[in-house]
Amino acid sequence: MTMIELLTKEMEQEAVITRKMLERIPNDQFSWKPHEKNMTIERLANHIAELPGWIEMILNTEELDFENNPYLPTTYRSADLLTYFEKTLKSASNQLSKASENQLKDVWTLRQGKNILSQTSKLEMMRTTFCQIVHHRAQLGVYLRLLDIPIPGSYGPSADEQ
Repeated sequence: MTMIELLTKEMEQEAVITRKMLERIPNDQFSWKPHEKNMTIERLANHIAELPGWIEMILNTEELDFENNPYLPTTYRSADLLTYFEKTLKSASNQLSKASENQLKDVWTLRQGKNILSQTSKLEMMRTTFCQIVHHRAQLGVYLRLLDIPIPGSYGPSADEQ
């Protein structure tokens, strides 16, 4: 299996779990957050939904400079949130299908002006993006648990499914 095939497979497998988590968010809880320092469910869920879109950016650029590209969070809710997730996922899948193995070796930089936050291969940055999805999805699981919403299984059944 090529690296692109492995990345595509991993992305598709993780998307199944992510979709289940995003579907569980109650419409009346998007403004909720467990602590003043935490993001709201809306902000966290939108970040999870937008992260597959980073695959296209990583493959088609050499860097992201937050100084020149200020972060503008999306504010989708309910069905619109899931539609947005499917859109970013489809974009990522399409871009991966067009990518070459050599492209994965290219250097990609994340910066804030002159301050380099990360400089890795495109492959490494894509893996970091996948890890970010899993990380934030786990946070969402804690939010849902605190709201007493049953958690779907991730890599096996959850306590709610046993």
